[in-house]
Amino acid sequence: MSMRLALPHLVRRERASLAVTLLAPLVALSGATLVNLLLYVAIGKQPGAVFHAMLLEPFLSWASFSEVLLKLGPLLLIAQGLAIGFRAKVFNIGAEGQFILGAIFASAIPVWYPQATGGWIWPSMLLAGAMGGALWAAITAFWRVRLNANEILVSLMLSLVAAQVLNYLLLGPWKDPNGFNFPQSVMFQYDAMLPLLFEGTRVNVSLLIAFLLSGLAFVFMQRSFPGYRLEVGGLAPRAAAYAGFSEARAIWLSLLIGGFAAGLAGAAEVAGPLGQLQRSISTGYGYSAIIVAYLGGLHPLGIVLSALVMAALSIGGDNAMVSADLPIAAVRVFQGSLLIAYLIAMAFVRYRLEWPSASTRSRA
Repeated sequence: MSMRLALPHLVRRERASLAVTLLAPLVALSGATLVNLLLYVAIGKQPGAVFHAMLLEPFLSWASFSEVLLKLGPLLLIAQGLAIGFRAKVFNIGAEGQFILGAIFASAIPVWYPQATGGWIWPSMLLAGAMGGALWAAITAFWRVRLNANEILVSLMLSLVAAQVLNYLLLGPWKDPNGFNFPQSVMFQYDAMLPLLFEGTRVNVSLLIAFLLSGLAFVFMQRSFPGYRLEVGGLAPRAAAYAGFSEARAIWLSLLIGGFAAGLAGAAEVAGPLGQLQRSISTGYGYSAIIVAYLGGLHPLGIVLSALVMAALSIGGDNAMVSADLPIAAVRVFQGSLLIAYLIAMAFVRYRLEWPSASTRSRA
């Protein structure tokens, strides 16, 4: 009789506990914090100073917290758009490129009409940016529907193309002739800038737009039949097809919503804190928003909280690089380990470990 090592296996739970599901993000944050604590000790940093700068300082002054709110806007916008597609099992990984195209489309108005004035300019920039992001996402949707191309690869590769389009414009036709040879556009006029929410800060009305669209995302996914149809198409495609739900329509809708939200965020970035189109517009919002979406459990309300956490980590990471001499790679490792910890926690929410019975272990 041969002896084999008895290993446990995962068995899907019939019903996940709501309390445990809500605790999963907290467990993930605690686990990621502990792992990174050991990492900081290993690289010779003071973990107390690092965590004070990263986790506490963003909330200790209005100046720091206002920067958290500034980061919150684009993260929240992009994550809400991506989450709708993720719930339909349409994985748009190209939000970074859609963000860039949104910034480019929005910048076209003040670049082509630098002397224009009026309250119509910044709303038109936001609309143009949203359309630009949606059009860039439409390329992925077309290839996915017509040629069954993998939307993960297509959307990701298009982000690289978008970066090159940005480089071409800023090193060529849109380059500021008075910009001392820097790859940037002209500074935008006053009417092309988003109104500020709080005097003395950089927080603008895009934050209110992000919260408004979060509410619309909640209604769409939780209270509307089209949202229900979209989610069913992702969870049970055969049942959706039997019920007459169109897979192609779900793909188009998911990608266009994600592109619209990312493009809107890009437009808000150039019309908000930057005030011009720069090559540094691509700061990783599109990739960070993926972590935000999953950390929030792909739920509109959960995404609001996870976006706040990620925005605070972003500002806190900048603080830690200055006050605690933390390398930027360590900040990114913290963000990545947070996503991994969350995915592990959610695996145990949905599954349980089951050990082989004694009779099974005794079989030859």
